[in-house]
Amino acid sequence: MSSRARWVAVAAALALTITPAALPARAAPGEPALTLAAGEAALVRFRLPDEAALQRLVHQGADLAARPRTEQGAVLVDLVVDQDQLTGQGAVPVQVIQRSAQAPRTSAHRQAIQADTLQFLQAYWWTTGGRTFLQTQVATTATDDPDVEITVTWRTADGATGSFPLVRFSDSGEYQYHYTLPRPLPAKPVQVTASSSLGGTSRAVTPAAWPGATPPAAPSGYQKDFVDAYMTPVDVRARIKRLARQYPALVDVLDLPNKTQGYRRTAVGYLGDPAAAAVVVESVRFGDQGLNGVQVRTVDPGLPNRPLSATYRDRVLTLRLATDAGGKVISTTDDVAAFITARYPQQFRAFVEEGSAGIPMPVTGPVRLDDGLKGTEVPRAPWTVQALRIGKVRDGSKPGVLAYSQEHAREWATPLVTLEFAERLLANYATDAATRELVDAVDVFVIPTVNPDGANYSFNDYNFQRKNLVNHCTGTSRDPRNRDSWGVDLNRNYTVGSYFDGYVGASANCLSGTYAGTAELSEAESGNVIALAKAHPNIGLAMNVHSYGGYFMWPPGAYRADGRVTLPRPSIDESKFFLDSARRIVSAISAERGTVTWPSYTGPVADVLYSAAGNSADQLYYELGIDAWDFEVGNDRWNETTQQWEGVGFQPPFDEAHGESQEYAGGLVELVRVARDKAAAQE
Repeated sequence: MSSRARWVAVAAALALTITPAALPARAAPGEPALTLAAGEAALVRFRLPDEAALQRLVHQGADLAARPRTEQGAVLVDLVVDQDQLTGQGAVPVQVIQRSAQAPRTSAHRQAIQADTLQFLQAYWWTTGGRTFLQTQVATTATDDPDVEITVTWRTADGATGSFPLVRFSDSGEYQYHYTLPRPLPAKPVQVTASSSLGGTSRAVTPAAWPGATPPAAPSGYQKDFVDAYMTPVDVRARIKRLARQYPALVDVLDLPNKTQGYRRTAVGYLGDPAAAAVVVESVRFGDQGLNGVQVRTVDPGLPNRPLSATYRDRVLTLRLATDAGGKVISTTDDVAAFITARYPQQFRAFVEEGSAGIPMPVTGPVRLDDGLKGTEVPRAPWTVQALRIGKVRDGSKPGVLAYSQEHAREWATPLVTLEFAERLLANYATDAATRELVDAVDVFVIPTVNPDGANYSFNDYNFQRKNLVNHCTGTSRDPRNRDSWGVDLNRNYTVGSYFDGYVGASANCLSGTYAGTAELSEAESGNVIALAKAHPNIGLAMNVHSYGGYFMWPPGAYRADGRVTLPRPSIDESKFFLDSARRIVSAISAERGTVTWPSYTGPVADVLYSAAGNSADQLYYELGIDAWDFEVGNDRWNETTQQWEGVGFQPPFDEAHGESQEYAGGLVELVRVARDKAAAQE
């Protein structure tokens, strides 16, 4: 198995857990050293010396934010790290994307073999920002040889030529192809060929223009640009209310059936010193339900032969420790934890802090319990997730389109996309005939924030929060030091191709960034998406808006590790529809500011990103028959000075997030056109 293959297999098996691994503070030559303040985290692009280093990081539980890339012998990987992880591992930071508040080849003798056969799977060119780019994928018949080297040679119309190497890509132990990131060229390429280290040569290919579609131009006076700041769930709720009030003839507000937990957590505190001996005391109810501020203390009764006892009065839990015949305290941490849980099962639970088992319980207190939440303007009650239903005819007789966003809390730009899209449809209805025709012909459903609780936590407490706020952890995993790792990954909590069915890309570890939950659809938030789709069977197309990376994807989204067996592939006709529609939508996105989603990032999730067991698009497609896509907004930007592609992150400066909202809202408008055209073709 090649080093690349080994990485993918390891990453799949570990489901890309959220706990960061150690990385260096050493900067690239000529760049300042990377330093982070205490408690600060950052999304950083690192250059690793080889694939073996990447494997070590994945084994240690690195929080990978996007698919690693191999370029010129090095590996580029985006990781979420904090200061505690900045200790030597051989990586070099090359870009701080965002802050918070090969393996050696074997030396075995290679016997002479025949030349391999090479085939171009992709050869596309495009122009953006005045720069021409070429991207290729080439497959070799020497699939089992990890040492095959493939070089692509290009030629332009004026005779200029050049070449670049490709790198091998294997997934779950199965060879896929050789590829590279888009390469800048001086002009449009008219021919490409590929050659291999085994002597194979491909036939010459003429690269095709990507995406090869042209969206209709916006008319004069077309209204857009309706977002001017990042929006919290509270802001989103206010925007939904305003749109319903402003456009009553075109909008219904749907309250989805499952209330979320709300921006709430249990109150907790350390009784003792975690560095020496401590018991974690936690309220059974949420802190906002009268448990924040409750005090807990231990006392020495000062008398011999006293049993362990307690009183709970006036919001103070007092534990009188047991003593021996000489009056010495003999209660241990285990004794105290078990006693609290048994004596007050309706009010408190307790466990021994890791490393403190069997240690004499210190006299301490009073300690105040607190839920640790910092948001002061966030409602604590269970949250009703809302959807906008937009259309002139909203009785189920028109083809339906669903756009939903912010399943992952830290993806702040995504509700800007869906709300910008919704408002464009509404604001232009009275002034633009093409918009009016669309809104008359299609029934549009928009859920701007699927995960409001996690989003509130991301905005107020920990900006890299991915999951919701439901804490299914038990035992020491409930230690407050893990508070930023609790929750369920909602896009791993659906029913088709799930972790529970043996598919790759989710985890049973409650602290993992891809924790699948206790069961399929265990969470209110995922249940809301499916409930909406089931309640409105006219929905035939759906788009799940995520960030970041600039992907455009569709099912299958998951595979089983052994043999990389994916969920069933769409039929030939369905696959053509997915790709043809993608070309249209990618073209509409690029019309705003020239952003082009790469052809290598366009395709089934399991092929262009990774296996994502239990994702929502798979359930919508396989179970409900909905043509389901996924956006990953926030395409890498080309830096002409460094000649590198640079990531933008989950929460880029607002100017970038604003740009993403404008271009991807245009893509969603094109999705509505696709729905209209598909319905017309079926009449």
